[in-house]
Amino acid sequence: MSTTIETPENDQECAYCGCAIFDHDPICVRDCTDDCGSPTYYCNHGCLSAHIEEAGLATGTTCEWSPE
Repeated sequence: MSTTIETPENDQECAYCGCAIFDHDPICVRDCTDDCGSPTYYCNHGCLSAHIEEAGLATGTTCEWSPE
């Protein structure tokens, strides 16, 4: 499986807040469990974190660790 990398348009908006991503510190997120579909862009880590929290994406997904 391969993924192509393309620079988003200059006016690309944040998927969370709608701000122009290049006015901030942009982040590209891709769901590679489903054929690495289209990227989703966030203007910064704060918007990505807020999206994760509001959508409940981290609930029940923690890794289990055992010292054995």
